[in-house]
Amino acid sequence: MKKLWPVLTAVLLTAGVAPAAEPAPAPAPAPAADTATAIPPAPSVIPAPRFGTWGFDTAGMDRAAEAGDSFHRFANGKAIDEMVIPADRTSWGAFTALSKLSEERVRAIIEEMAAKGDATGDEARIGAYYRAFMDEARVERLDAAPLAGDLAAIRAASTHAELAALQGASNAGFGRSFFNAFVNEDFKRPGVNVLHLSQSGLGLPDRDYYLDAKFAEKKAAYQSYAADLLRMAGWPEPEARAADIVALETKVAEASWTRAESRERDKTYNPVTREELRTLAPAYPWEAFLASAGLQAADRAVVSQNTAFPKIAEVYAAAPVPTLQAWQAFQLVDQAAPVLSKRFVDRHFEFRQKTLAGTPEQRPRVERAVLATNAALGEPLGRVYVSRYFTPESKAKMEALVADLKRALAARIDRLEWMSPETKRQAQDKLGKFEVNIGYSPLVRDYSGLVADAGDLYGNTERSAAFEWAWNTGRLGRPADPHDWGRPPQTVNAWYRATHNDITFPAAILQPPFFDPDADPAVNYGAIGGVIGHEISHGFDDQGRKVDGDGVLRDWWTEQDAARFKAQADRLGAQYGAYQPVPGDPAVKVNGQLTMGENIGDLGGLLMALEAYRLSLDGKPAPVIDGFTGEQRVFLGWAQAWRTKARDEFLRQMVVTNPHSPPQFRVDGVVRNIDAWYDAFGVEPDDALYLPPEERVRIW
Repeated sequence: MKKLWPVLTAVLLTAGVAPAAEPAPAPAPAPAADTATAIPPAPSVIPAPRFGTWGFDTAGMDRAAEAGDSFHRFANGKAIDEMVIPADRTSWGAFTALSKLSEERVRAIIEEMAAKGDATGDEARIGAYYRAFMDEARVERLDAAPLAGDLAAIRAASTHAELAALQGASNAGFGRSFFNAFVNEDFKRPGVNVLHLSQSGLGLPDRDYYLDAKFAEKKAAYQSYAADLLRMAGWPEPEARAADIVALETKVAEASWTRAESRERDKTYNPVTREELRTLAPAYPWEAFLASAGLQAADRAVVSQNTAFPKIAEVYAAAPVPTLQAWQAFQLVDQAAPVLSKRFVDRHFEFRQKTLAGTPEQRPRVERAVLATNAALGEPLGRVYVSRYFTPESKAKMEALVADLKRALAARIDRLEWMSPETKRQAQDKLGKFEVNIGYSPLVRDYSGLVADAGDLYGNTERSAAFEWAWNTGRLGRPADPHDWGRPPQTVNAWYRATHNDITFPAAILQPPFFDPDADPAVNYGAIGGVIGHEISHGFDDQGRKVDGDGVLRDWWTEQDAARFKAQADRLGAQYGAYQPVPGDPAVKVNGQLTMGENIGDLGGLLMALEAYRLSLDGKPAPVIDGFTGEQRVFLGWAQAWRTKARDEFLRQMVVTNPHSPPQFRVDGVVRNIDAWYDAFGVEPDDALYLPPEERVRIW
């Protein structure tokens, strides 16, 4: 289920922001004027940038660097040295620049709609939602008043069951629960939507922030933040209650699975009936939770972290009611803060983006308004986006690339020396059933039930959450719609869905540096080809391999092949586990188990892209451009796609919470395992990235 304020916070976090160590109590807001905040003119919407004359920016290379010491540096070093991370971002690079371009285009569309005096339907909703966010004067006048009704409901909840009911209801509004609930497909019965339940209850990014001593300062800052928000909301004894909240969440963290454990697709598939759920975790008031969440019709659920459930339920049952009330109040204010007055917005920014992620400045309000509107009404905005910025020609070229990549993987599977013929047949069957979604979904959602009021930002956000939750729960027990992508076409991302055995590439990612229809084919194979291969490889990574070609969670491997796969994957995990993304801080290392699937995806994707490029030549020699051979340009195209500079604090958070490796290791960690890279760039044993052939990981 998509809650809009966490979506907005997540976007801001990945964009960058940071807080004062000891914030003074926020002053009372100054009287506001009666006029809405003026909307700055949108920047001129530029086309996607070109990179060099043939798709690669040779001026950004560091020619003094040795490719074998750091290929990321060799391909991108000068550009990264000259790169300035904007003050309101945690990182900057190819991905974020493309996201910025997409945001600017969406902003122009939104502001056209907001300026229409006679707008109706979705245009009117989009305009009203945006104007409400931009009406800062009204938001300042209201200050904390929008919280009053929700806070009163929390104060009135005097039992554990009543508070569990509020947690269930928070799915359709502000707040959080000790357990996440959402409707999605059954992993062993794909096509059937069922209730899923997973662990929750933590306000910091990960359990490690409570349990690892290196995050002690962040944990202390979190307690200070909780006290400030409670005080600002008028909650009694804010300091004492904040201490109670952190102590409570620390117990939840101790009971919770790690992120790496929570990746295990087979171990997180634990179907239970309603009665079995009550038996599994009897200390939690499940009936109150499910009824208030509108999930009365769910007769079964798939539980993820099953051994954590009874422990977290016991933590909940043992907590005093005043502590749970304060916890719920804090979660409410924390999530609502981005749509409240400036003192709430600023305090939220200071902790969530500045302290945790190291971003110096907050993004302008107009940009936050665009993000929020896009989060709430991305589907109707996407239809306009596609009509302006996505061409049938781009889709056709992508379809051809995907076909080439599938053909390449099929050839590679046939040549695998470590896999038995029996498992190869199953792998080829799965590959043959792969589907691809490109550009935009044909699904058209009806937003007529969503009310957007230009004078009610808080209410708009709550109503949008309720609208999304109703959409999600309305799928319960119904056949899954393969056209429900879950994200609009202006999303700069790509993904694999195991239950559909399909890969999706929205319109917004099909632009330079990932895809340029006019670029040298080798660069396109290295960039978007590598990304396509990455997504296909997710069907065969350490978790994707547990699902068959029909999207069913089952073991289709021979015991010997599974053991060989695991041995190679473990070696890859050990390689990545030694990487240190923050120079001078050896305590910050990549988590090779958390990032395993993405690392396998990167390695498999680039190998696939290289194979596909070779096949595309049809036996003809590759041209040499600016002194670079075709295979060199494939590798350079991949490296350019991950040309990124990041703040140290962001990297510290990333290695704990993100299943992707930091960008430099998406380049260097991959190429050192590919024989052709050594040949292409003359890498020798005395080079830093050199691995003896017997130590190179060979999976797909």
